[in-house]
Amino acid sequence: MIFQKYAVVFWLAVLVTSNAQAQNLEKFAQDYFDKMVATQAPNATEKSLEEYLVLLTDDVGHSHLPYVSDDSRLPDGKASMRKGMTFYLGSHTYYDAKLLNVFTFNDSAIAIRYSNHAKGIHPQSKQAIEYQQIMMEVLEIENGKVAVIRKYHE
Repeated sequence: MIFQKYAVVFWLAVLVTSNAQAQNLEKFAQDYFDKMVATQAPNATEKSLEEYLVLLTDDVGHSHLPYVSDDSRLPDGKASMRKGMTFYLGSHTYYDAKLLNVFTFNDSAIAIRYSNHAKGIHPQSKQAIEYQQIMMEVLEIENGKVAVIRKYHE
């Protein structure tokens, strides 16, 4: 009988802890989404970019199929993302995104699915751009930060 009491208490603790972890990951996912969207806004600044990058490990891996297929983690992963994102910073004249779904997988991964619509001028070609799409990002979490980002188009 005493064993059963302890077993019930143990499983209740496991359920409460699991629920708290899921809520923390969902909060992290919302924060990640909000900060990522801020980097795409027409008025995006280096400050908004740094607020996003602080969520990533220094050696973050990143793929964005079909454009970037290698998601290897390299020592300069965050620095490379900073350089690439700075090049496009402020190139949108319009950007809107809506978070559609958040999926959490224990404490090691998050998937966010969102729609976005952007208009702007490509900084290199100076051509007008516009796109509207559904995206999914799978984020591998390590020590409370994003270690790998995998982006997929629907």
